[in-house]
Amino acid sequence: MADDPDFDARLRAGYDTLSPQLKEAARWVIDNPADVALLSTREQARRAGVTPATLTRLAQRLGMDGYEGVRRLYADAVRRRPDNYRGRAEELVARRSREGDAALVQDMFASVSQHLRDLATPASVDVLAAAAERIAAAERVYCLGLRSSFSVAFIFHYIRTLFGSNSVLIDGPGATAIDVLRAIGPADVLLAISVQPYVRHTIEVAGFARTRGAGIVAVTDSEVSPLVPIAHHAVMVRTETPSFFHTMTPAFAAVECLAALIAARRGEAAVAALQASEDQLSAFSIYLRPAGRGRRQP
Repeated sequence: MADDPDFDARLRAGYDTLSPQLKEAARWVIDNPADVALLSTREQARRAGVTPATLTRLAQRLGMDGYEGVRRLYADAVRRRPDNYRGRAEELVARRSREGDAALVQDMFASVSQHLRDLATPASVDVLAAAAERIAAAERVYCLGLRSSFSVAFIFHYIRTLFGSNSVLIDGPGATAIDVLRAIGPADVLLAISVQPYVRHTIEVAGFARTRGAGIVAVTDSEVSPLVPIAHHAVMVRTETPSFFHTMTPAFAAVECLAALIAARRGEAAVAALQASEDQLSAFSIYLRPAGRGRRQP
């Protein structure tokens, strides 16, 4: 259901007056509300058996400028799904029983694919480039992600160490993780990663780092995320899927892209550091090498 009862009412009330093609489009919208929120217009048209232009005409028939407005209504409704894992899991179980495994698999990957495409829009590219510029100029980069975001922070930190950048992972035993922040200052950057449900400690650390004059780059999921007012640059990653658990795939893609942009800015220094990393890993025989194969990347 859309996040607008009047829209749903207009759609159903006017169904019998629509042309055959518009009826097919309307039936798709009524029967697949989650897909309307998560899939691209082109993919929805394919599944509905109509053209993208037909979906646009349906939206205009209902008083909207275009189909993107319809998608936003349904996306808002998805964001207002049950805010706990149990409630969303109950939805998942019911949907699997109703539609089967194939539909869930296809929709999971379709939603993740759309989120990744969103990261390649011109606006997102501009933010990624600005964030990479700030990080590349920093003396040290502190990497923070907790709970489901920890692995995202770790992979960024790990990649940076390979090409010789000064990186600090905020992680430690006995509640000592934040001790590394004693040295943070204006020459440094904190990369903070958190998506809904936001981890309180991440927000507190980002606020502290900002008071110390550090640059803040956030990877988060909404313009109203509590990290956004703190951050100098906020990379937006969408997390909605048909599953009960939010996807972290776009966040991984965003930090991997940041790492690539930063390494490219370091030029020959990054190349030399990577050679040194490979030599050190080879000295300890870290990776298996099949007979007859050359050196493998770490």
